[in-house]
Amino acid sequence: SDLGFHEMETSAGGRAVRRLRSKAATPGKTVVLSIDIVLQKLVEDLFGDRRGAMVAIEPHTGEVLAFVSKPTFDPNLFVDGIDPNSWNELRNSPDRPMLNRALAGTYPPGSTFKPFMALAALTYGKRTPQQGISDPGYFWLGNHQFRDDAVHGHGWVDMYKSIVVSCDTYYYVLANDLGIESIAKFMSQLGFGSRTGIDLTGEASGTLPSREWKKKRFGRDWFAGETVSVSIGQGYNAYTPLQLASATATLANDGLMFRPHVVDYIEDVRTKARTLVEPKPLRNLGWNPEHIAVIKRAMVRSEEHTSELQSRGLISY
Repeated sequence: SDLGFHEMETSAGGRAVRRLRSKAATPGKTVVLSIDIVLQKLVEDLFGDRRGAMVAIEPHTGEVLAFVSKPTFDPNLFVDGIDPNSWNELRNSPDRPMLNRALAGTYPPGSTFKPFMALAALTYGKRTPQQGISDPGYFWLGNHQFRDDAVHGHGWVDMYKSIVVSCDTYYYVLANDLGIESIAKFMSQLGFGSRTGIDLTGEASGTLPSREWKKKRFGRDWFAGETVSVSIGQGYNAYTPLQLASATATLANDGLMFRPHVVDYIEDVRTKARTLVEPKPLRNLGWNPEHIAVIKRAMVRSEEHTSELQSRGLISY
């Protein structure tokens, strides 16, 4: 687009005398987003006054349907220059409303990491879906005990059940068998620890831990106990909600990864011609369809299981 202008001759008192020349403004192009405004509003309303973030992605295209960071602020405050009081209030708020949590906030993924751990085990041949453990509620590594949130354990746990009931002990044992380098290799393919390349500025890269990363970051060697913590999405893991949403969308799309994007198409205001943001796969991770089916089925049942516990008042959010 081009800016228009009027060049005017004025008197010494500042009164316009005559127009010397002018140029009409050329309108810019219209940018149309992929955001589903109904879904966006629903999520924002559900968050209320709570802090958090949520990203919803269409797995088959990478289109971002909802992109929420709460609490937020009114951008109109900056249009004519923000006043000092408003600026100090935003800058000093403990809620950090100016932080785009979905894009730049990095957090341990917790149990949402477990399905990817399970898929890594299947992909690298470290587990079959039928293999399981007898979970006593803890795992010993050397003289350190790693506990599960179920004090007495979950009994016999195979891969399916490990995801449904979110069994920590299963992943403690698995992590010890996989090793941190295999975990880091698998997770890097999913985009953990690197920017997705979304068409927004300010994206954080997060942290995907590995032996090399720790050596560079702290100058110290990796310990086996740190791998155990990584396995349940804790420890040094730190990812953006966007990264987690992108990885989950890739899993839902059977390993075909798309770059997340919020621009749907650009329209010329004069000709009405549209330039679509065509979805082009970044890569196909080549996972075994049978492996993916196991993980998906367990994730669906996990959601049902969580809803059942919530309805019985055994867990709350």
